[in-house]
Amino acid sequence: MFLLGYDIGSSSVKASLVEAESGKCVASAFYPKQEAPILSKRPGWAEQDPAMWMGNLKLATADVLQQVRSRATLEAKAFTPDQVAAIGISYQMHGLVCIDKDMAPLRPSIIWCDSRAVPYGQKAFEALGSEFCLSHLLNAPGNFTAAKLAWVKENEPDTYARIWKIMLPGDYIAMRLTGVPATTVSGLSEGIFWDFAENRPCKELLQHFGFDPTILPQVKPTFGVQGTLTRAAAEALGLVEGIPVTYRAGDQPNNALSLNVFNPGEIASTAGTSGVVYGVLGQVAHDPLSRVNSFAHVNHTAADPRLGVLLCINGTGILNAWIRRNVAPEGLSYDEMNTLAAEIPIGSEGVSVLPFGNGAERMLENRETGCSLHGLNFNIHDRRHLIRAGQEGVAFSFQYGIEIMEAMGMKVDRIHAGLANMFQSKVFRDTLAGVSGATIELYDTDGAAGAAKGAGIGAGIYRDHDEAFVTLERLDVVLPEHRQQYRDAYERWKSNI
Repeated sequence: MFLLGYDIGSSSVKASLVEAESGKCVASAFYPKQEAPILSKRPGWAEQDPAMWMGNLKLATADVLQQVRSRATLEAKAFTPDQVAAIGISYQMHGLVCIDKDMAPLRPSIIWCDSRAVPYGQKAFEALGSEFCLSHLLNAPGNFTAAKLAWVKENEPDTYARIWKIMLPGDYIAMRLTGVPATTVSGLSEGIFWDFAENRPCKELLQHFGFDPTILPQVKPTFGVQGTLTRAAAEALGLVEGIPVTYRAGDQPNNALSLNVFNPGEIASTAGTSGVVYGVLGQVAHDPLSRVNSFAHVNHTAADPRLGVLLCINGTGILNAWIRRNVAPEGLSYDEMNTLAAEIPIGSEGVSVLPFGNGAERMLENRETGCSLHGLNFNIHDRRHLIRAGQEGVAFSFQYGIEIMEAMGMKVDRIHAGLANMFQSKVFRDTLAGVSGATIELYDTDGAAGAAKGAGIGAGIYRDHDEAFVTLERLDVVLPEHRQQYRDAYERWKSNI
């Protein structure tokens, strides 16, 4: 028995086939092989054709099926498409897809990194009031899906008049597979449509923007049968009609699921060009300064709340890359940089780097402070200190965000991450563990494989998430050590913000 997972990103679409019993990913593929195009007709705009996602999904599926068919045996058994028991979908968050009654897109999707709707979200925030927005929506409407729809309504009224349903990118893919337009509570919350106080779509927000409530698709559970593969979709993909789609979630909630992060106090983190700290909170709460975003996590219910508190830090791995290009000796690898950083003691002998040089930071209340260097002594410090201080500065920025989460009621004791990007640096992960006091667990997984296991939960193949992820390979565990030294360095770093 196999599970098929899709990850619909803005750069590519990935497919992974997971053997349900062993939990092993037996084949994976992504398309296109070069980064997918983003249409930008004006500065700050970002759009993609939903048909492109479906085309790349077909190519990735065909590649995966070819991989398994080319093998004489697979776990001692031949593979046939009727062995696929369920499908799961992960997708780029906050996008807007508008469809007509024929379920055809009316315009390109306005995707997550498009900023045109900021004024519409701000006007809604002012009109509805910060107290209402934060207590009911848990966020300012900002630049999320609802505000993007408001832009379409005002600027493309003919298109808006033809809209039957609006959906997120993952909802669109699920509809193309099943013929059923639907969404989830988690999806509505990331679009800033969900009222957590009333446990329903927010009537006040819909009324403010003048949206007919019927424009929202029906709500399906995150885990469970959301539709079955149609004959046309099955033929296009080389699969079997009737396979159920049993899971869908945005990429950050799905990343947390992929790392088996379900319980209050657990955190899923990434540290690529930008960094993400995604923590699970066991109560409905918000940050009064809106420095983090709160969405329904994959296992959220009104009776047993599970919020995904999302902090995005723009200046993380991009700082490390800048130091490599401009400070480290030419040709030095990241591994060699990590070795040099480890030669310097905790705290970088007084040097602090604030890594905020990649635009405005939401956790700093949208201030654009720029990256800054503090405590440099020309007689003591060299490039090794700057390399270490840069990595410590990124870890300290994560801790700054974790403290916002803790003020909301989250007790952070465990951080899950993939062994990739900056988490490959011992200096970085030791600093994060030491300053936060949390144990860091490092895993080998990806979003498409996680979506496949989510499908297994939704199909009832796994009893619960613990059974689904019992085979998740933990590569390393980092325990918090030298707490006081890291805390002292952090307090010095924080004094410069």
